Amino acid sequence: MNPNHYRFTSLWDLPAPPAAVLAVLERGEEYPHWWPQIREVAQVDATTGRARFRSVLPYDLVVTLEEGRGDRAAGILEVSMRGDLEGWARWTVTGRGDGSRVRYDQEVEVRKRLMRLLAPVARPVFRANHALMMRAARRGLTARLDGA
Repeated sequence: MNPNHYRFTSLWDLPAPPAAVLAVLERGEEYPHWWPQIREVAQVDATTGRARFRSVLPYDLVVTLEEGRGDRAAGILEVSMRGDLEGWARWTVTGRGDGSRVRYDQEVEVRKRLMRLLAPVARPVFRANHALMMRAARRGLTARLDGA
């Protein structure tokens, strides 16, 4: 097992229709307004941006994100990542009752030197940190949708 390779999946049921959820998720430049650990997003060009995130651990991760698959009809938004994390992330939004089922998948290889050095012993802490970040994302997205 490669201690620097991670796969994450989060599933959320939200009380908003898929179109409303996708409308928020498509605006990457607004993520810092509702997802507290995403500290900044800067657009590089029409299909690329740079993001900096930080959760409870004392380091920042900086990645360049490039638009990948964007299929609004299928409810899929995907980006590739490079920088401190290399890989991809995907939102999949489908209808569920009166609301939406949101699935977030991410597969990355850590490139940040400090994390690579600590991975053999700190991997459970890194996974817990990611879980905290995703819980905050769910709360923030729900609040954003309530205010939309």
